[in-house]
Amino acid sequence: MPTTATAARRSAQRRRTPSTSRRDEEAPVIPILARKVREVEAKAQRGKLGPTNRVKFQVIAFLVREERARVKADQELTDAARAELLKRLDGVATILAKTAARDTSLIQLLEVDQATSPVARRMRRDWLIESGAELAPDELIITDAPPTTTVVPPALAQRQVVPVSIESRQMSNPFLMPDLAPRGPEQTPRRRLDGWELMGPLYKAFETGAGGSAATMELPPVPEFDRISPKGLEAMVHQSRFLEAVREGHRTFLLADEPGLGKTAESALAASVADAYPLLAVVPNVVKMNWAREVERWTPHRRATVIQGDGEDIDAFADVFIVNYEILDRHLAWLSSIGLKGMVVDEAHFIKNLTSQRSKNVLALGARIREQVRDPLLLALTGTPLINDVEDFDAIWRFLGWTNGEKPGPALMEKLDATGLTPADKAFYPEARNAVISMGIVRRKKKDVAADLPDKLIADLPVELDDEFGRSIRQAERELGERLASRYRRIIDARGDRGLAAGEVDDDIVRLVAQNELDESKAAGTGSENVFTMVRKIGQAKALLAADYTVQLQRSVGKVVFFAKHIDVMDAAEAHFAAAGLRTVSLRGDQTAPARQQAIDAFNNDPGVGVAVCSLTAAGVGVNMQAASNVVLAELSWTAAEQTQAIDRVHRIGQDEPVTAWRIIAAHTIDTKIAELIDSKQGLAARALDGDAVDPASSDSVQLSALMHLTRRALGA
Repeated sequence: MPTTATAARRSAQRRRTPSTSRRDEEAPVIPILARKVREVEAKAQRGKLGPTNRVKFQVIAFLVREERARVKADQELTDAARAELLKRLDGVATILAKTAARDTSLIQLLEVDQATSPVARRMRRDWLIESGAELAPDELIITDAPPTTTVVPPALAQRQVVPVSIESRQMSNPFLMPDLAPRGPEQTPRRRLDGWELMGPLYKAFETGAGGSAATMELPPVPEFDRISPKGLEAMVHQSRFLEAVREGHRTFLLADEPGLGKTAESALAASVADAYPLLAVVPNVVKMNWAREVERWTPHRRATVIQGDGEDIDAFADVFIVNYEILDRHLAWLSSIGLKGMVVDEAHFIKNLTSQRSKNVLALGARIREQVRDPLLLALTGTPLINDVEDFDAIWRFLGWTNGEKPGPALMEKLDATGLTPADKAFYPEARNAVISMGIVRRKKKDVAADLPDKLIADLPVELDDEFGRSIRQAERELGERLASRYRRIIDARGDRGLAAGEVDDDIVRLVAQNELDESKAAGTGSENVFTMVRKIGQAKALLAADYTVQLQRSVGKVVFFAKHIDVMDAAEAHFAAAGLRTVSLRGDQTAPARQQAIDAFNNDPGVGVAVCSLTAAGVGVNMQAASNVVLAELSWTAAEQTQAIDRVHRIGQDEPVTAWRIIAAHTIDTKIAELIDSKQGLAARALDGDAVDPASSDSVQLSALMHLTRRALGA
C-alpha cells in the first residue's frame, strides 16, 4: 500500500504559511478529504445523495481509515503531530457520521468489507495522485469487470407469464432473424480520459447551465416534402426535424420537449422511419389507450396491442406492444425473447429511482435490446426529466446506453476525448454538456416551436378560510411551528450559540430540525398532526370554495378541468357540481383504461359535459383535454413538475385559445408558501435544460423548505 510520505517530503519546498505547511506536509491527503467531505455534506443537506456523491462518501471513508492507520504507524511523527493529524481525521469522520445520520442508506457504505466499484477505485487513485502520492502500477491501471445482463431476477421468476398467443408467435418462427449489421472492434482502444472520474463532471456541466445555450442537439432542416405523415395528417415543423434526424441514422434520444408538443406521435413515426419493429412502449397506465390510438392514427399500416393483466387478449403478431410500468415485471421473459428492435419509455422520469423494481425492469430490457440489436431505436420521453436534482438524468442515460452509471459509454467517451480537455480545465464543462446533448437530447419549448399555440397563465386566487375549520388549521400550523422552534432552541442551548448575532438563526440547525420532522411525518402517516395532514386539511377546507369558483367559471367560459390531489376533495367537488346542475366526468386512479378513455372522449366531444374532475396523480400525464382552456387547481402539488403536467393536459397541440390555470390558495396559511416554493423550483429545468440565466434555486424538497419556513417564522427570523 503506497503512502503519502514521499509526497510530504516533496511538498516541503512549496511556499506556505508555517502552520499549514507543517500539517499538510505530514498528511497532504487530509486537506483533500476535508474539502470533499464538505461537498458531500452540502449535497446531503439539500436532499438524498445521488450515485456520484455516494461513491465519493465511500471513498472518503476508505481513505480516512487508510490514513489513520498510516499516521498511527509512522514512527517519524512526534506525539503532538500525530495527535493533531488524528484530530483532523476525526473531524472528517464526524462529518461522515452526521451525513450518514441524515441519510441512513449511507451507513452500509461505511462497512470495512464493502466492495468498491471501478469508479470508486478510480476516484481514490485520482485523489491520492492529487496529494502527490506515488502509486504502484497495479493501482494506476483500473479495469472494469464485463457487464452482465439479467432481465428476469430470481425474485420475479415465479411471476413470469407467457400468453398463449405469444407461444404461437414463437412456434411460428422459433429463430430470431440474425443481426448482420457490421460490428465495431472487440477491444475499445484506451483513451486519454480513461483514467478520469467523469460522471460527476458531466452532472456539473448541466448543473451550471453552460452559459445560456439550450439543451437540444443540432437537427436537420425541414424536408421539402412530408413523406412520413399519413393522408389527412401533417407533422409539425419541429416534429419533421426530429424525424429527419432519425432518417439520417440517429437512434437514441432523450426527447424532452415540453408537454403537449406531440412526443407520442413523434415516437410512432420514428419507429416507422427506423423500421424498429417489434417496438415496445412502456407507459403509465393512464395513457395506454391513447398510445394505441396514436399508433393507429399516425402509422395506420402498423398494428398495436395493449397488454392488460397477464396478456390473455394481446395480439402476439402486432408491431407495437404497449405495457404499463405496474405489470411489466410479469412480462419480462417473453418480451426479452421476441427480438424487439426498439423501446420507448414514456414519462421516463418515472424510472429516476434506480432502486425501484420498475427502474430495474426497464433498464434490464433496454440492455438486452442493445445486446441483441446493433443499433436499436431507444426513446426516453419526458417533458420533466429533472425533478429535484441533475442526477435524475442517471437512469435515463443508462437506459439509452450513454453511460453505465459509473462512466460514459464508448460513443460518449469518444466525443469527450475529442474535446482535448479534462475536468481540470474550465472549458471542459460546456464542451462536455454539448457532447451529451449531441448524443440525442432534444428539448423544444412551446414558445419556440409552436407559434400558433397560445401561452399559458397561472393565476393565483387567494381564499380566506374564515370558518371554524380554517381557524383550527391556522392554530395547528402555529403549534407545529412552535414545536419546531422549541427543538431548535434546545439544540442551540445544548451546544451554545457560537457567536450568533441577536435575531440570527443557524440555517444548518433549522434544516436538521425540519428534516427530522419530515422523516417523522412520513413514518407517522396520517395518524398524527404533521405537515402532510395539515396540507390535506387545507385541501378539504378549500374544496367547496374551489368547486364554487369552478361553477362560476364554467358558466362564463365553458368547459373546465378541475384538479385535486385527494379523493375526498374530488368527492366534495363532484357533489357540489351535481347540486349546481353541472354534468361532470371523473378521472381517477382506480378506473380501467377503457373507462378513463370514455370519460376523456365525453369531455372533449359532448357539449353537455361541463367539468372534468381529475386526480393530480392519475390524470396528470398523457391525457389530452384541449376542449377546455381553463384549469382549476384546487390543491397544490409537492412538485413543480406535477403542476406543469396537470396544466399541460389542456395546453397542447390542438389548443386554439389562451390557457389559464387558476390556483386556489388558502391565504394566511402554509399554502401560500408552498405555492411560492413550487414556482421557485421551475428554475432547475430552465437552467439545466434551457440554458436560462436564472439563479440556481435550492434543491431542498418543497416539504423540507416549507418546514424550514415554519421554523424560521416561529423563531421570528
